[in-house]
Parts: sequence; C-alpha cells; structure tokens
Amino acid sequence: MTKCKWALNSPSEEHYHDNEWGVPVHDDRHLFEFLLLEGAQAGLSWSTILNKREGYRQAFDNFDVRKVAHYDEAKIEDLINNSAIVRNRLKINAAVTNAQAFIKVQEEFGSFDKFIWQFVDGQPIQNSWQEHRELPASTNLSDLISRDLKKRGFKFVGSVIVYAHMQATGMVNDHTIDCFRHKEVKLLAEI
Repeated sequence: MTKCKWALNSPSEEHYHDNEWGVPVHDDRHLFEFLLLEGAQAGLSWSTILNKREGYRQAFDNFDVRKVAHYDEAKIEDLINNSAIVRNRLKINAAVTNAQAFIKVQEEFGSFDKFIWQFVDGQPIQNSWQEHRELPASTNLSDLISRDLKKRGFKFVGSVIVYAHMQATGMVNDHTIDCFRHKEVKLLAEI
C-alpha cells in the first residue's frame, strides 16, 4: 500500500497519516488542539510534537479552550517545568493568548469552525500532487488566513504554521495521488 513518503519516518507519523492527516475537522476542541500543536511545532519536527501529544493533552486540560484561556502565571510556570511538552515560554504564553482569541472568534462567528472553514467556502481544497516535494510550505490562502488571525491577536500563526493547520484539519488534501489516503480523504470531504 503506497503512502506519502513523510509518513514512513516513524510509527507515530505513519499512524497520524493513516488516520488523521487531511481528514476534515469541524469540532472546535479538535481545531484548537491542532492550532496549539502546530504552534508548538514551530522550529521542531512534527514527530517531536506527535510523541508529546498525550503530554500536551494532559498538560492543557484536554485542549479545553476555556480552561486554557484562564491559565495564570502559576499554571504557566507549571507548564514550563513539564517535560511532557515543549518547554518554551513564548509558545506556552501563545497557547493562552490563542485560547483567548479563539473564544473571541467563537463569540463573533458562533464557532471557530465557521470562521476558519469560510476561507475555503466550507469545502476542502483537493490537490493532486505527484510527489511530496511538490507540496507548498505555504500558499496565498495561508498568507491571508495568517494575516487575519494575527489581526485578531493570535500568536505563532505564520503562513507556514497556518498551512500545516489546514493540512492537519482537512481544509486541504495534500496526500500525493499515489497514496491510498488521497482518494479516501477526498471521499470524506464529499460526505
């Protein structure tokens, strides 16, 4: 069974690829999880974050955006000392800031899902890449979303991070066309 080449780097990446990457996500908690994890990944490998995902789940109250939005300095210090996550003060502070901005978006649009999916008119972009090296790190659309998020007070949401978020949450199907998941993910978008 042919898979995207990056999925063969580690068991955690293969499991993520086979079960999650590119699958359309419309649940706000899950969208917040990926926003937090993609921001944590900045400058690191996705494999590092996947291997710490359970640590993040526990450390960040199962990605409960309302709880994270109210983290105080004591909680932030606890997180900085938590070896189960990436202990970077800027990224941890950004997670709290992003939770607060996320709630504001929910209040304005009814859900983060409605806000973020409007950029693709509610339908995933279906790409047809022949090889992994064709995949862009960012696009004009991720540039646009990044600017909008930054305007709303989000941190660690540069265009590359936003594009990775789009891939993770199925706003874009970037499985190569020879990958068994390309067609499966495309069909999921049609449901």
